[in-house]
Amino acid sequence: MQHQGAYELAHFEMICAIVYQLTRNLTPEEIKESGFDKYYVDHTLALWPQAAGGIPFNACEFQSKGDVITDLMEDMAADAAYM
Repeated sequence: MQHQGAYELAHFEMICAIVYQLTRNLTPEEIKESGFDKYYVDHTLALWPQAAGGIPFNACEFQSKGDVITDLMEDMAADAAYM
């Protein structure tokens, strides 16, 4: 059972869901005060990893637009490549 939980958490969409739940009720003031505003303009509340130096990954690995359907379709397409 623990292996299954670790496997599911390894899926990027699970991490996205956690981040969304933690950030969905942020006010515009909280977004600005936390320094999240520059990130928010590009990706809304979607998860888009960056290196510690602030250099973002590129879309060659994956894409994240903050739209549930778009992100799901991209995820399904990426999973199909490995089947």
